Amino acid sequence: MAAASASPRPVFLFGGKVAASRTGSVDEMGFKAFNLVAMTAAGLPVPQGFVVSTGLARQAVTAAGGATSELRDALADGIRHIERESGLGFGARRRPLLVSVRSGAPISMPGMMETLLDVGVNDLTVDAIIRSTGNPRLAWDCYRRLVQGFAEVVHDCPASAFASGLEECMRACGAGSPREIDFRSLAALTRDYLALFQELTGAPFPQDPMRQLEQAAVAVVRSWQAEKAVSYRRARNIGDSPGTAVTVQRMVFGNAGGMSGAGVAFSRDPSTGANELDMDFLFNAQGEDVVSGRHALADEVPLAKLLPDTRREIEAIAVKLEVEFGDAQEFEFTVEDGRLFMLQTRAAKRTPLAALRIAVEMVAAGLIDPAAALVQLQGIDVAAIEEVTLARPDELQLLASATPAGIGIAVGRLVLDVEAAERLAAAGDPVLLVRHETATADIAGIAISAGILTALGGRTSHAAVVARQLGKVCLVGCRELVVDPQARRCRIGSHDLAEGDWLCLDGNDGRIHAGRPEVVRRRPDDLLQQVEKWRRGLAADSAIDTTAVARAA
Repeated sequence: MAAASASPRPVFLFGGKVAASRTGSVDEMGFKAFNLVAMTAAGLPVPQGFVVSTGLARQAVTAAGGATSELRDALADGIRHIERESGLGFGARRRPLLVSVRSGAPISMPGMMETLLDVGVNDLTVDAIIRSTGNPRLAWDCYRRLVQGFAEVVHDCPASAFASGLEECMRACGAGSPREIDFRSLAALTRDYLALFQELTGAPFPQDPMRQLEQAAVAVVRSWQAEKAVSYRRARNIGDSPGTAVTVQRMVFGNAGGMSGAGVAFSRDPSTGANELDMDFLFNAQGEDVVSGRHALADEVPLAKLLPDTRREIEAIAVKLEVEFGDAQEFEFTVEDGRLFMLQTRAAKRTPLAALRIAVEMVAAGLIDPAAALVQLQGIDVAAIEEVTLARPDELQLLASATPAGIGIAVGRLVLDVEAAERLAAAGDPVLLVRHETATADIAGIAISAGILTALGGRTSHAAVVARQLGKVCLVGCRELVVDPQARRCRIGSHDLAEGDWLCLDGNDGRIHAGRPEVVRRRPDDLLQQVEKWRRGLAADSAIDTTAVARAA
């Protein structure tokens, strides 16, 4: 892998003709880029990109909040690499390059820091995209996404400021979702967004692609100190010192229509640990649509029906990733016109029960040894792991069903926001956080809740991933849930409920019950006995890589 300058290197390059190797450390590159380089070296399809190191990123922001000259130089060097390898031009009027700008801490923090997609689109390049792709809908969809994302991430504007315009646009053109809006309506919506951007920020949307990139990189660096990121680190006992790298990659477009889309997959079920691919996928979408928790995913046509070869390729990659990294993986991917691209992989966040089962089964399959399995289980109170089921489910009042994203049973008082969760939890009652959609900004409420229920979102949304990692029961995509936060009430199926009512979430089958039912607890003794056997066979701590433990936590 080539580098931009002498050690310590401010920039790492990957993709194209650059020979990929793990010459940078996780501390320098962040986990995201470190694993991207590993996937590139393994021959997997990864778009070209570069990484601004954590060391440079820590010094990347001036006292006035802008990019330092060192950051600007690093970004320019990296963009030249992507241009050389892709044949595209950043800001070019023919075959323009668009890039994603993502965070990348040395410790995985799913969804807690910022991402900006489609950086580089402007009034000139939107026309160039139309000419080069013949797809005006793709061009205007990218532009409207960037304007909104830039306002939210760079200027801290509320997402709600743009939501009403999007909803009005969908009503006017009869679209059931943003993915169904026609290109003329998207063009008009983008112009409205540009006017709204200036109204909210007091400045026009930046038309210079390099200025967009610089401001995006600064926003990503600053998101390390965002409230949700700080709350997550506290919940996971992670220190504040590492900071984040900045990963910039060539955009590939899941929102190109036709046989394009975006997905997130787990190589094994993160709730139960079962050795089966667990995946959410949206056609004609970008990755943020899948993980944001703002979209209903349950009704999507299965990928296997329309793109069976791609499905088989994903299954093969899942196996290859487990061999490469020695652990169950969560990976993000994009399909552009039927061609698969890998955007990220990391150790899968999983429930304690899933962690136990995965460790035992990976040892049995010869993928890892017992010492590595014990590393995977570090930080988990193995003796406390139990399977929880309802004692008499047939006697309960069933309200509705949803998609389970975290197993177990959660019983508690219904709450509609973080403030109510904190208030009732302080009084000693377990609480269930019920939301139309949940986001990583709700981390404080998720952390103190026994379970989470949402109307939108999928099993692989960032909020569901965090809930699962924290051992919470999580049900998503409940289409029969209507939340009225002003009235402090919600409707589940035909039943009206008030904040404070008792509710039961069954993460084993996705059912939602009224009341406070009795539960049955069982220890997975066969799995626990295997772990105890490993411990007796290994000298205490001698085979455990504590550095790997800290990074995998």
